[in-house]
Amino acid sequence: MDTKTLGRRLSVIGWSLLIAGCGAGAGSALIPAAPPPPLVSVPLPPPPVQTRPPLPPRALQERIDQLIREFPGKAGAAVRSLDDGWLVQRGGDLSLPQQSVSKLWGAMTVLSQRDAGRLKLDDPVLVTRADLTLFHQPIAALVKGAGYQTTIGGLLTRALTQSDNTANDRLLTYVGGPAAVRRFIAAKQLGAIKFGPGERLLQSGTAGVTWNQSMAVGRGFEAARARLSPSVRQAAMQRYIDNPPDGASPNAITGALARLARGELLSETSTRILLDTMAASRTGHARLRAATPVGWQLAHKTGTGQELGRRNAGFNDIGLLTAPDGRRYAIAVMIGDTTAPMRDRQQLIRNVCAALTGAQPRSATGAADDEM
Repeated sequence: MDTKTLGRRLSVIGWSLLIAGCGAGAGSALIPAAPPPPLVSVPLPPPPVQTRPPLPPRALQERIDQLIREFPGKAGAAVRSLDDGWLVQRGGDLSLPQQSVSKLWGAMTVLSQRDAGRLKLDDPVLVTRADLTLFHQPIAALVKGAGYQTTIGGLLTRALTQSDNTANDRLLTYVGGPAAVRRFIAAKQLGAIKFGPGERLLQSGTAGVTWNQSMAVGRGFEAARARLSPSVRQAAMQRYIDNPPDGASPNAITGALARLARGELLSETSTRILLDTMAASRTGHARLRAATPVGWQLAHKTGTGQELGRRNAGFNDIGLLTAPDGRRYAIAVMIGDTTAPMRDRQQLIRNVCAALTGAQPRSATGAADDEM
């Protein structure tokens, strides 16, 4: 083989090796080897700092512990900061009789149906003698002849500001009864809050009386209750105290109030209507209101249960307090069973409130100032 032929063969072999190294195939082209990808260093964010919610004021916790511990009876109190998230409580998980505090959940149910377009506050409503209940019912004086014509909004105002039992029960009938309120409580996941069967059955059951609508006129219920033997009344009240059908815990109530104030339960307009109406309440002047200093704002609802001798089953005040700096607090003070006189029950509620607000509680002005 001559030198020229050998050179051509070596040239062919070299090109073949080059093509093989770059990848061969039909239509293959010479492709230079890709450089290695550059190393990119992406800085990772630091792990999130695990922050604890602010601790509640120690002095407030100690004072509420002392007040509830020293009170002669079954009681609970809770104070919840909406802005900082802390909770101070003693007996806060007890299920205690709400009495007229439960009107708040009926009002929320009414306003939730307003939000859903199912009713309007100016819808007309007729209140007749068949709607009358018992105890505190100022609207009864207006029910004559064919009845008293009012509106949903009018009933709502009476139920919350005057704690009118008939106004409240007429609202219940309109929205679908106690079952509708229980559905609202469950749907909103409000926790340990029960809703009773309405004023007539709740109060007659607590007293051991079988309800008859004729008892709604005059003082018919009180007369029927007075005819019962003491043992029957004592047994009925004990059943109520042991398992109140309208029982709720102070912790659950303050949690619900906080959610209400944050706009989580109702529309903005309905929330404002409810809080403004609660702020206009005329009941309980010797309770939370008596320890609300100038510059603070209070929107609240009271509740007062029956008495048997010296024993009382249900004496409460719950609400939202707004400080002068805009900070908000939910508060619930509830007494479920005690023989302490009314002035001492009022004093407990004032003292719990004063532990938060720093007020010098005003002295009680008497039972007539403290309806429902």
